[in-house]
Amino acid sequence: MKHSLIRSTIPSALAALIFAFGTANADSLSELASDYETITTKYRMVAGRSDVPSGQDGWPKDLPEDLEPYRQNLERLRDRLENLSQLGLEGEAKINAEYLTQIVDWRLQGLSFDEHRFSFVSHEGFYNVPYYTARNRRLHSEEDAQAWLAQMRDIPTYFEEQRINLERGMKTGWTNPDRVVDVAVTILSAQIERPTEEDGLLDPIKGLPDRIPQAVRDRLMADARKILTDIVRPTQKAMLDFIDGPYREAARPSIGIDSIPNGRAYYDFLLDYYTTTTLTAEEIHELGQSEVKRIRAEMDRVIASTGFEGSFQDWLHFMRTDPQFYAKSRQELLDFAAIASKRIDAALPAYFGMLPRQPFAVVPVPRDVEENYTTARYSGSDFSKGLPGRFLVNTSHLDQRPLYEIPALALHEAAPGHHTHKALTKENPDLPSYRKAGDMLVYREGWALYGERLGHEMGVYKTAYEKFGSLSTEMWRACRMVVDTGMHVLGWSYEKARACFTDNTALADINIDTELNRYIGAPAGAVAYKVGELKIVDMRRRAEAELGEAFDIRSFHDLILAQGQIPMTVLEQLVDDWIADRKPAGR
Repeated sequence: MKHSLIRSTIPSALAALIFAFGTANADSLSELASDYETITTKYRMVAGRSDVPSGQDGWPKDLPEDLEPYRQNLERLRDRLENLSQLGLEGEAKINAEYLTQIVDWRLQGLSFDEHRFSFVSHEGFYNVPYYTARNRRLHSEEDAQAWLAQMRDIPTYFEEQRINLERGMKTGWTNPDRVVDVAVTILSAQIERPTEEDGLLDPIKGLPDRIPQAVRDRLMADARKILTDIVRPTQKAMLDFIDGPYREAARPSIGIDSIPNGRAYYDFLLDYYTTTTLTAEEIHELGQSEVKRIRAEMDRVIASTGFEGSFQDWLHFMRTDPQFYAKSRQELLDFAAIASKRIDAALPAYFGMLPRQPFAVVPVPRDVEENYTTARYSGSDFSKGLPGRFLVNTSHLDQRPLYEIPALALHEAAPGHHTHKALTKENPDLPSYRKAGDMLVYREGWALYGERLGHEMGVYKTAYEKFGSLSTEMWRACRMVVDTGMHVLGWSYEKARACFTDNTALADINIDTELNRYIGAPAGAVAYKVGELKIVDMRRRAEAELGEAFDIRSFHDLILAQGQIPMTVLEQLVDDWIADRKPAGR
C-alpha cells in the first residue's frame, strides 16, 4: 500500500486504521494513543536532558517512587501495543503503531538507566524550569494568579526532590564534570543576583489583564514579591551552595560519559534514541571527519572568490575581529536578524507549497540565562492563545556574535527550519499527539540544518561572507559529530575537541566553549543534527535522480514537513513510496 501522508490527501490516523482492517478494531490504536498521552502528560522524554521538562501543571515529579507507577503503566501499554501489532496493520496505522511502540521502548530504557540522576546538563536544568514555565504562563483571573503563587511556594519541594536525585547520582558515580558544574553555578548565581523587580517569576502577575482591579493586582504582586524574596531566593541560594560544594566535590574527573558506571551502554542508547539509526559511535566519528574535509574544501573556494591573501587562520582572524562584521548594539543585532528573516520569507513560496499560519517574532534571549546560552534558538508558542513563535537571538557579547552567521541561524531556527516545521506540525489535525511531540531530535534538527543548506539555492546568502558564515555553521555541526563521539567514547581531551572548532570554523571563543559544555553535559544529542541532514539530502538526491523532470521540490518539502516527527528509517520508506508513485513510465 503506497502512501505519502500529505495533509490534503491523506485521512487521519483513525480513518487509515478503519480502512486497514475494519470498524470493529477502529478504536484500538486511538485508545492506546490516548492512554499514552494520559500516562506521559507530566513525564516528558528525558534522554540526555536536551529539553527542559514542563512545569505548567505543577512541577515535574522525578523521584524514583514517583516514576514507578509511570514505568508500570508504560510496560502495560507496551504489552497492549504488542497485541495490536498481531492484527496486521497497514499504511499510516502501521507507522503510527510502530512509532508509538518505539517511543515507549525508549522511555522504558531511559528509566532503566535512572537518567534523573542528571538533574542538569549545563545551561539546561531544573533551575530553569520555573522561569521557562513563567514565560509561557498567561493568567486571566485572580484564581489563575493564586494558582501561580501556590506553584511558586512549591519551588522548595521541587528543588529538594532534584537534590535527592543528584545525591543518588553522587553515590552511584553518575555526576557531571566540573565544567558542567561551572555553568550551573553561573546560572544560579545570575538568578539570585537579579533584582526582584526584574525577576521572570513575577512576569505572569505583571501580565494580568486590566479588567482585574488595580488594588487586586497590587496585592497579588506584593504576595509574589514576598514569596520570591522569602521562599524562592533562599531555596536558590541553598541549591547553589549544594552544587558548588558537595556536588562539585563528587564531580566526575573525566568529561566523557563512558567514565561513569555503564557509561558506554548509556551513550549507545542515546545514539539510538537521538539518531533513530543503527550507526555506532565509531561510524559517526568517521562520517563527521569526512564532512569536515568536504566542508573545508568548500570554505577554501569561497575564500578564494574574495581575493583574500593569507592563510586559512589569517582569514578566520579577519572574520572574528573585523568590526564590519559585528553589531554595535543589542538592538542592531536583533534588527539584522529580523531583516534576514523577512528576506527569507520572500523566497519561501517557491520552495514550499504549504506554510504555517502562525507567525514568529525575533526576540532576545532573556538576560537571566544569556551568559551560558547558545547563540540562537527557537521557542514555539501557542497560536490558539494569540502567541507567536519566537526566534531567540543571544544579544550578549556583541563582539562574538558575527552578523554573517545570522542568515544561517534564521534559516535554522525560524523559517524554513524549526518554526515552519513545528508550526505546521501543530496545525496538522491528522497527526496523533506523539507525532507532534519533540522526541525526534534527528528529524527536527536534521530538517533545520537542511534548511540552512537550502538557503544557498534560495539565494539567501548575499555575500561571500554570509556564504562562509553558512559553511562555518555547517562545519560546527560536522565537528559536533567528531568531538561528541571523541570526548564520550574515544578518550578525547577538552583541548583536542576544541581544536576542531578553532581550526575549522569562525565560531567565537564564547560560542565554542558554550557548545562544548553543552555536548559534555548532554551526550550524543549533538550528532543528530548532521545525521538527520545527511539523510534528508540523500533522500532528495535519490528522488531527483529517479524522477528527473518529474521531481517537484515543493512537494518533496511538503512531504517531509507533513510527517511531524518519525524515525529516519520510516521517513526513508515514505520517500521511496513517494518516488514510486510519481516515477514516470520508462525511468
